[in-house]
Amino acid sequence: MKEFFDMGGYAFFVWTSYGLTLVVLVANLISPIVWERNLLRVLARKLRRKSRDNNH
Repeated sequence: MKEFFDMGGYAFFVWTSYGLTLVVLVANLISPIVWERNLLRVLARKLRRKSRDNNH
């Protein structure tokens, strides 16, 4: 098991690469969700503003 985690002396580079890949994958999953929430908030705000302007 130690040989596996040591990666033939390249453990730092290999595990760093795995870590960075994981960060990028998680960011690719979270980013669209955050973007959609922000877009929906902006659109709801505009819709409320427009309906308020039409009522007065």
